[in-house]
Formats: sequence, C-alpha cells, structure tokens
Amino acid sequence: MPRYLHLLKSDSGPLAAPVIESTGREPESSVTVVLLDDAPPPRLPATARLLRLGDGPLDYSGLLDLIFEADRVVCW
Repeated sequence: MPRYLHLLKSDSGPLAAPVIESTGREPESSVTVVLLDDAPPPRLPATARLLRLGDGPLDYSGLLDLIFEADRVVCW
C-alpha cells in the first residue's frame, strides 16, 4: 500500500489538487495532506487525511515522523 504525504504551502500551485486527487485513486493508497503556513485546504479524496502543522497534535516532531513513514513525499 503506497503512502503519500503532500506538504502544501500557502503559495502552492493549482496543480497540487489534481495530483493529490489522482494519488488518492490508486488502489489501496493512503494520502495525508499537511497544510503549512496557513495554506487553504484543496479538494481532497474522501479517504485523505488532512492535518495542519502546529494545529492540535501535529508539531515538527510529528511531521518528521510522517515524512519517514511515507513512501513518497511531495512538497508543493
């Protein structure tokens, strides 16, 4: 099962949303999106997990854990 981690900044381009949606359509894939710098949330697949850095339990240590757990990390 591929695990994707997408890191979105506030100035992420318009291509981010369609790419995130396409990775969510892969069989048995897991998609996590982390919003950085007050980035607005994009369209997400229904199964995607959305987190905001610094909001709630996700801090820099938790982000580092997510990076090492992911099979692919995409920075936007």
